[in-house]
Amino acid sequence: MGELPPADALPAPLVTRDQWVAWETKDRDGKQTKVPVDPRTAKYASATDADTWVDFATAREYATRNDAGIGFVFTDADPIVGVDLDDCRDPDDGTLTDWAQDIVERLDSFTEVSPSGTGVHVLVEGELPDGRNRHGDVELYDDARFFTMTGNRLSETPGALEPRQEALAAVHAEYVMPDDAGDGVSTDADSEGTADAVDASGPASDRAANGPGNDLGDEELLSRARSATNGEKFERLCAGDTSGYPSQSEADMALCSLLAFWTGGDPEQMDRLFRASGLVRPKWDEPHFADGATYGERTIERAIAGTDEFYTGSGGAGGSVSGRTDPVDRAADSSPVEAESEAATVSVDVVEELEAELQRLQSEKAALEAELEAEREARQALEAEVETLREDGSEGGWLQRLGWW
Repeated sequence: MGELPPADALPAPLVTRDQWVAWETKDRDGKQTKVPVDPRTAKYASATDADTWVDFATAREYATRNDAGIGFVFTDADPIVGVDLDDCRDPDDGTLTDWAQDIVERLDSFTEVSPSGTGVHVLVEGELPDGRNRHGDVELYDDARFFTMTGNRLSETPGALEPRQEALAAVHAEYVMPDDAGDGVSTDADSEGTADAVDASGPASDRAANGPGNDLGDEELLSRARSATNGEKFERLCAGDTSGYPSQSEADMALCSLLAFWTGGDPEQMDRLFRASGLVRPKWDEPHFADGATYGERTIERAIAGTDEFYTGSGGAGGSVSGRTDPVDRAADSSPVEAESEAATVSVDVVEELEAELQRLQSEKAALEAELEAEREARQALEAEVETLREDGSEGGWLQRLGWW
């Protein structure tokens, strides 16, 4: 199993909790599977049965004597979330794939190499967002699962668990939640087993959902955006100030969302203005998706898709907003700048209402999926115990011993 981690190689909030199991590799249907073991009884443990978990020292002692590994069990009683990234690391030189490096940098918390050497585990303090918890090679867990712990920390990451709720929500939304494309999308990350992109129906330039547009030149647009009630935020982002954002990727999206509104959803003008900002970096032009789309193209595309209303004013004194609602009608006595600000507020309110309903439905689905998975685990554990008892003795003996189930 390799060398076991000492207590000081792991974050204290993990070591001090009695949520540890040992684990062994078993062959199930021709596939090597990591099976949790109760160190006190040497029987199979369950990620949903606290009676089969022990403290760190007991788990490590058992694993040392039995050439086993140790694992930490996540529960809804602790604030710990585990992010499992598979098939993302070169075991020879330690290089991470681009999508995995992006996630690790965003979360910026304790990160260790998995037992196989080809994946990594990131552990953070936070709450798992509602909705699905896995897609491709990205999986997020906060309850009824265990991580096989190695303590082999990536040197560039913190040694402690960091509170990363905003970054966790952003990673979940971008890498795990499904897109309109539905199942079966093909991305460069999917070719490695995860979800870096969310839509591969064609080149980004062919499928960009442009807005209505307007005839504002760059200078006029920048002047109006800086004069709006959120103009200070716009100026900070244009200057390259990412303070207040979990990572630069979130800052990039924030600026692109503002540009989407002011340009009327014109991807070419958005790209031109973003390149003139202090946020531009080489990553903007790097292909990150299987269809050849760059990070910049996809960020612009998502910003336009996520914008409900667009500024459609001209270079004159007036201005209007087009979209799902017409907030300017309800602000006839306001200045163009005030009307524009109200339009953005209405847009946010509508989106938040829809997102709240979506999260409620996704939460119900996740609860049902978790219940089903727990039942599957219990059944597998029972089958494994039956097989062990069969191997240990006669039919009468194992039937008698099975009574504790």
